[in-house]
Amino acid sequence: MLTGMRTLIGERPQGDGLALAEWGGVHDALDRGAEAVEPYRLALAAGLDAEHEHQITLQLASTLRNLGQHDQAIELLEHLDAPELGDAPAVFLALALHSAGRPNDALRVALTSLAPHLPMYRRAATDYAAELAPDDESTGGRQSISPSAVPRRASPSSQ
Repeated sequence: MLTGMRTLIGERPQGDGLALAEWGGVHDALDRGAEAVEPYRLALAAGLDAEHEHQITLQLASTLRNLGQHDQAIELLEHLDAPELGDAPAVFLALALHSAGRPNDALRVALTSLAPHLPMYRRAATDYAAELAPDDESTGGRQSISPSAVPRRASPSSQ
Protein backbone atom coordinates (compact mmCIF):
# COMPACT_ATOMS: atom_id res chain seq x y z
CA MET A 1 0.00 0.00 0.00
CA LEU A 2 2.79 2.44 0.89
CA THR A 3 4.65 1.66 -2.33
CA GLY A 4 1.57 2.29 -4.45
CA MET A 5 0.78 5.52 -2.65
CA ARG A 6 4.41 6.67 -2.91
CA THR A 7 4.17 6.17 -6.69
CA LEU A 8 0.94 8.17 -6.91
CA ILE A 9 2.30 10.96 -4.74
CA GLY A 10 5.43 11.07 -6.89
CA GLU A 11 3.20 12.14 -9.77
CA ARG A 12 2.14 15.26 -7.89
CA PRO A 13 4.20 18.45 -7.54
CA GLN A 14 6.57 18.43 -4.57
CA GLY A 15 4.91 19.98 -1.52
CA ASP A 16 1.39 19.41 -2.87
CA GLY A 17 -0.95 19.69 0.12
CA LEU A 18 -3.39 17.01 -1.01
CA ALA A 19 -0.59 14.55 -1.76
CA LEU A 20 0.91 15.16 1.68
CA ALA A 21 -2.52 14.69 3.28
CA GLU A 22 -2.98 11.38 1.46
CA TRP A 23 0.49 10.29 2.54
CA GLY A 24 -0.47 10.96 6.15
CA GLY A 25 -3.79 9.20 5.63
CA VAL A 26 -2.22 6.03 4.29
CA HIS A 27 0.04 5.88 7.34
CA ASP A 28 -3.00 6.31 9.58
CA ALA A 29 -4.86 3.58 7.69
CA LEU A 30 -1.92 1.25 8.31
CA ASP A 31 -1.97 2.04 12.04
CA ARG A 32 1.25 4.04 11.76
CA GLY A 33 -0.09 7.22 13.33
CA ALA A 34 3.27 8.49 14.53
CA GLU A 35 4.37 8.61 10.89
CA ALA A 36 1.16 10.38 9.83
CA VAL A 37 1.61 13.49 11.97
CA GLU A 38 4.35 15.18 9.95
CA PRO A 39 2.66 14.75 6.55
CA TYR A 40 -0.60 16.06 8.02
CA ARG A 41 1.17 19.12 9.43
CA LEU A 42 3.02 19.68 6.15
CA ALA A 43 -0.25 19.38 4.22
CA LEU A 44 -1.87 22.02 6.41
CA ALA A 45 1.17 24.29 6.06
CA ALA A 46 1.20 23.82 2.26
CA GLY A 47 -2.36 25.05 2.02
CA LEU A 48 -5.56 23.20 1.25
CA ASP A 49 -9.05 24.24 0.28
CA ALA A 50 -11.30 24.74 3.32
CA GLU A 51 -12.99 21.34 3.11
CA HIS A 52 -9.71 19.41 2.97
CA GLU A 53 -8.14 21.65 5.61
CA HIS A 54 -10.99 20.79 7.98
CA GLN A 55 -10.78 17.07 7.22
CA ILE A 56 -7.01 16.95 7.71
CA THR A 57 -7.22 18.99 10.91
CA LEU A 58 -9.73 16.47 12.26
CA GLN A 59 -7.57 13.53 11.15
CA LEU A 60 -4.47 15.11 12.72
CA ALA A 61 -6.32 15.75 15.97
CA SER A 62 -7.58 12.16 16.08
CA THR A 63 -4.08 10.85 15.44
CA LEU A 64 -2.60 13.09 18.13
CA ARG A 65 -5.21 11.79 20.60
CA ASN A 66 -4.32 8.22 19.72
CA LEU A 67 -0.65 9.05 20.32
CA GLY A 68 -1.43 10.45 23.78
CA GLN A 69 -1.01 14.09 22.77
CA HIS A 70 -4.40 15.02 24.13
CA ASP A 71 -3.83 18.73 24.74
CA GLN A 72 -2.73 19.29 21.14
CA ALA A 73 -5.75 17.37 19.87
CA ILE A 74 -8.10 19.38 22.08
CA GLU A 75 -6.55 22.67 20.93
CA LEU A 76 -7.07 21.79 17.27
CA LEU A 77 -10.63 20.59 17.78
CA GLU A 78 -11.76 23.49 19.95
CA HIS A 79 -10.88 25.86 17.12
CA LEU A 80 -12.19 23.77 14.24
CA ASP A 81 -15.16 25.52 12.63
CA ALA A 82 -16.24 22.98 10.03
CA PRO A 83 -20.02 22.80 9.55
CA GLU A 84 -19.58 20.48 6.56
CA LEU A 85 -18.22 17.80 8.93
CA GLY A 86 -21.44 17.78 10.94
CA ASP A 87 -20.92 16.71 14.53
CA ALA A 88 -17.66 14.87 13.84
CA PRO A 89 -15.47 17.58 15.42
CA ALA A 90 -17.55 17.45 18.61
CA VAL A 91 -17.36 13.65 18.72
CA PHE A 92 -13.58 13.70 18.40
CA LEU A 93 -13.32 16.57 20.90
CA ALA A 94 -15.33 14.50 23.40
CA LEU A 95 -12.99 11.56 22.83
CA ALA A 96 -9.91 13.76 23.29
CA LEU A 97 -11.30 15.30 26.47
CA HIS A 98 -12.09 11.86 27.85
CA SER A 99 -8.61 10.61 26.97
CA ALA A 100 -7.17 13.67 28.71
CA GLY A 101 -8.93 12.71 31.94
CA ARG A 102 -11.68 15.30 31.60
CA PRO A 103 -14.80 13.11 31.68
CA ASN A 104 -17.31 15.80 32.61
CA ASP A 105 -16.11 18.09 29.84
CA ALA A 106 -16.24 15.14 27.43
CA LEU A 107 -19.80 14.31 28.43
CA ARG A 108 -20.81 17.98 28.22
CA VAL A 109 -19.50 18.21 24.65
CA ALA A 110 -21.17 14.94 23.66
CA LEU A 111 -24.55 15.91 25.15
CA THR A 112 -24.41 19.43 23.71
CA SER A 113 -23.71 17.95 20.29
CA LEU A 114 -26.40 15.27 20.59
CA ALA A 115 -29.19 17.41 22.05
CA PRO A 116 -30.25 19.16 18.80
CA HIS A 117 -30.94 15.76 17.24
CA LEU A 118 -33.32 14.57 19.94
CA PRO A 119 -36.99 14.58 18.96
CA MET A 120 -37.91 14.84 22.65
CA TYR A 121 -36.06 15.88 25.81
CA ARG A 122 -33.77 18.27 23.93
CA ARG A 123 -34.02 20.96 26.58
CA ALA A 124 -33.48 18.48 29.41
CA ALA A 125 -30.33 17.10 27.76
CA THR A 126 -29.04 20.64 27.19
CA ASP A 127 -29.77 21.63 30.79
CA TYR A 128 -28.15 18.51 32.22
CA ALA A 129 -25.07 19.11 30.09
CA ALA A 130 -24.82 22.66 31.45
CA GLU A 131 -25.17 21.41 35.04
CA LEU A 132 -22.18 19.05 34.87
CA ALA A 133 -19.42 20.14 37.23
CA PRO A 134 -16.53 21.59 35.24
CA ASP A 135 -13.51 19.33 35.28
CA ASP A 136 -11.36 22.15 36.67
CA GLU A 137 -13.38 21.80 39.90
CA SER A 138 -13.75 18.03 39.90
CA THR A 139 -10.34 16.90 38.61
CA GLY A 140 -7.76 18.97 40.40
CA GLY A 141 -7.50 22.19 38.46
CA ARG A 142 -7.59 21.08 34.83
CA GLN A 143 -9.19 23.63 32.58
CA SER A 144 -12.85 23.11 31.76
CA ILE A 145 -14.49 23.53 28.39
CA SER A 146 -17.63 25.63 28.11
CA PRO A 147 -20.58 24.61 25.95
CA SER A 148 -19.82 27.57 23.67
CA ALA A 149 -16.50 25.93 22.74
CA VAL A 150 -18.25 22.86 21.35
CA PRO A 151 -17.69 22.72 17.58
CA ARG A 152 -20.95 23.68 15.91
CA ARG A 153 -22.69 22.65 12.75
CA ALA A 154 -25.95 23.73 11.24
CA SER A 155 -28.50 22.12 13.53
CA PRO A 156 -32.24 21.54 13.44
CA SER A 157 -34.31 24.22 15.13
CA SER A 158 -34.77 23.86 18.87
CA GLN A 159 -37.89 22.38 20.36
